[in-house]
Amino acid sequence: MFCRTAAAARLVVSAQRPGATFASRSGPLFATSQTRHLNVASRPSDLIGNTPLIDLNKILVAHGVDVSNGVKLLGKLESLGPCSSVKDRLGRSLIDDAEAKGLITPGESVLVEPTSGNTGIALAFIARERGYKCILTMPETMSVERRMMLMALGAEVVLTPKETAVPGALAKAKEIVEGLDGKGVILQQFENEANAKVHRETTGPEVWRDTDGEIDVFVSGVGTGGTISGVSQFIKGSEKYNCEPLKPEMKAIAVEPMEQMLITDALGGKKIGEQGPHKIQGMGAGLVPKILDLDILDEVVPVHSDDAVTMANEMWMIGLPVGVSSGAIVSAATSICARPESAGKLVVAVIPSFGERYFTHPMFAEIKQSAESLTKQPLPEPFDNREYGFMTERG
Repeated sequence: MFCRTAAAARLVVSAQRPGATFASRSGPLFATSQTRHLNVASRPSDLIGNTPLIDLNKILVAHGVDVSNGVKLLGKLESLGPCSSVKDRLGRSLIDDAEAKGLITPGESVLVEPTSGNTGIALAFIARERGYKCILTMPETMSVERRMMLMALGAEVVLTPKETAVPGALAKAKEIVEGLDGKGVILQQFENEANAKVHRETTGPEVWRDTDGEIDVFVSGVGTGGTISGVSQFIKGSEKYNCEPLKPEMKAIAVEPMEQMLITDALGGKKIGEQGPHKIQGMGAGLVPKILDLDILDEVVPVHSDDAVTMANEMWMIGLPVGVSSGAIVSAATSICARPESAGKLVVAVIPSFGERYFTHPMFAEIKQSAESLTKQPLPEPFDNREYGFMTERG
């Protein structure tokens, strides 16, 4: 529930080292006669946080946005976390919180959680680090890469029907817990206060620090709602969480799939087009998360799956491998930057995850087919290519 005062936030955040993590190290690694700080993590989860910002104005220019008016788009690369997504923060926060409250014990408790993939990966890697068994339920539409990551980390994966989205995965998780004789614990990422809390205490301060407080617009997708809620509460201010306002005029923009406009509907807006399944993994979970602070949102921008895929591909083409949810968020941010009122504004968009995790997603279907159809080529002299399966010496 704790949030620094505005003055303290400005002082402490500006003083943080870029290489520092959001939690304390377990102790000094080296003893010297002089005080010395080495940037060495003691365990994988200590690497979470302090992700960099990257200039994305190249995307704006490619879309015809006039950047001469001073508008600037930055991406916060949560894809550079130890397990390559913004959910690394959430996974650690959920487990830290449960341990602090005495709800779970390493070697005894079984962590069970419904997930669209990245939260599960974060929980799985920290569970492996700390000695917990982990069972994760997820819709069958989630990529094979995500399933393989979870299984490689020792987690058990249970798939549920795609038609029921996350609510179906949640129902299955509850069923599994009932059969674990009191050892199973659902950390409830969609409801747990530790979700938005970690973004009030880490992501928000990082954005504020790294933009020198110049941020005008924050754009984030909504999976659980923790990122947009926590960051906005820290910067815009929140009486409930004792956050004094740093910049109450900052605009908080949520992004959701156009094919599943539940947040828009919850705020009294009108849905656009046919509603149903979408292709933006990590967003649009089929519910309005309880952790989402609807009151702090200034706007919800819907993005169609096709537009999200197109933008994700464009980002790969500038050398930035991202997933389809990043495409959706940057697509929305680009449209915001194109507005006349965005002149001179600094817009920060979250880049939630790394693109390599999505190679079986439909957005890569053509590339996958091309990669699989590649054949070996003959070598020049002095190699005899008959030794390598070719018909003649020269191939």
